[in-house]
Amino acid sequence: MTDSILDSTKKVLNLDADYTSFDQDIIMHINAAFSTLNQLGVGPQSGFMIEDNEAVWFDFLAGDLRLNNVKTYVYLRVRMLFDPPTIGYLVDAMQKQIEELEWRINVQRESIAWTDPDELVDSGPVLDGGSP
Repeated sequence: MTDSILDSTKKVLNLDADYTSFDQDIIMHINAAFSTLNQLGVGPQSGFMIEDNEAVWFDFLAGDLRLNNVKTYVYLRVRMLFDPPTIGYLVDAMQKQIEELEWRINVQRESIAWTDPDELVDSGPVLDGGSP
């Protein structure tokens, strides 16, 4: 199995790695999935994107095997944007899988890097724009 993010995503989309006609579309959808994962707190803090088939999963996951479900999540997100099923119940099933993976990824991320909200630094009084 290839470790290239683009090539492995293309494989589960039933596209040959050598078939490059849709690479830009797939790359755009992969990067959208990475943006969502960043909002969930997964991956490099500054964000992550791919431009070709050179980026590998280790670049994003840093070898953390607890986040292997990210690969399935990226595939499902790309599939729903690039080639969604035409049957309604399949769309619903895939959407439920995406939602469950988002929940599981978030739970895993919280077990790795949870921040106690009570320890957040107080930034001062909240101003509401009203009169004193």
